[in-house]
Amino acid sequence: MEYRRITSIDDPLFKQMHELMGKVFPKEEVLEFSLWADPLQDPGIRVFVAVEDGKVVGATEYRYYADMQVAMTDFTIIGVDGKGIGPFLANQRREDLLKVVADAGRELKGMFAEIYNPYLVEAYGFGGVKSMNPYVRREVLSHLGYRKLDFPYVHPSWEGDGEAVSGLDLCYLSYEPGVESLPAELIVQFLTTYYAILPNKPESWEQMVEGLRGKETVKLLAI
Repeated sequence: MEYRRITSIDDPLFKQMHELMGKVFPKEEVLEFSLWADPLQDPGIRVFVAVEDGKVVGATEYRYYADMQVAMTDFTIIGVDGKGIGPFLANQRREDLLKVVADAGRELKGMFAEIYNPYLVEAYGFGGVKSMNPYVRREVLSHLGYRKLDFPYVHPSWEGDGEAVSGLDLCYLSYEPGVESLPAELIVQFLTTYYAILPNKPESWEQMVEGLRGKETVKLLAI
C-alpha cells in the first residue's frame, strides 16, 4: 500500500478520492470538486491517499498551525474493510505530521477533530463500510485519547450555503500530560482560522463562537 500526496484536482487519484468522499460522507461535509483547486496547492494542507493496485482505498487530510502549535484532522476515510487501512493512514499521518512540525521548529501540543455523535443524530450509511460506522469510529478515537470539548458544537456547511451542521462534537487529543481543559481563546482562534475560507457562517455558529469568547477555559470530557 502506498501513501501518496494529492496536490492538484487534475491528479486522477484526486477524482477517485472525491468520489470516495461522496460515498461515505453526507453532501454537506464534502467540498465541491472545483473548489479543491486552491486548498490542494496550499503547502499547509496535507491531503494523502492510500493506494493499492492503482486504486484509492483510503484518504486523510490534516494540517498544522505553527502559531497555535496544534493540528487538525479534517477527515480519515477507510474505503474497504479488513485491509488495515486505518492503522496505515494513522501511522503515516503521524510520521508526516511530526516532520512538518520539526521543519517548522515548533512543537505539537495536540490535535483537533470533529467527530460524529451518533447519539445526537441518526447514523449515516457511510457507504456501507463498517469501519466508518460512527459508533465504531467514536470508540476507536476514544481509545486513541480524543476527548470532546464541553460545549454544543455546530459548524458551517461545506456547501457554502450558510447552513449549520450539527450532530458532531469538537474533540481534542492532547500530547501534553495532565491537560483537562483548553483555553477558550485557543478554540476561538482555531475555529475562526479553520473556517475563514467559508464566507457564509450560520448565526448559530457566530453565537457559539461569541459564547466561547466569554469563557476562560473549556473542559475536556470523555467520549
